[in-house]
Amino acid sequence: MLQNEKKTARLEARITPDVHALLLRAAALVGRSVSDFVVAAAQQAAQDTIAQRQIIDLSLEDQERFAAALLKPGGLKPAMKRAATAHRRLIRPS
Repeated sequence: MLQNEKKTARLEARITPDVHALLLRAAALVGRSVSDFVVAAAQQAAQDTIAQRQIIDLSLEDQERFAAALLKPGGLKPAMKRAATAHRRLIRPS
């Protein structure tokens, strides 16, 4: 954290004595306070979770179908053709 940044939120958690002892030991091993250790671990876990959820897993068949659609898109549907024509009539280039 930068020196200019101020802490603006508080996080509390009830934990068992065993978990507390585990956190104390781990924090001491890396030379951090328990609070700093817990915040850093929670932040890393949150970033990992978000990164994992942003990845789209596709089967090989779905990957091939997706690539084929990108390489050779289908034609416009009639409704889309009508919308494009209406757009051209309503919106003129400046």
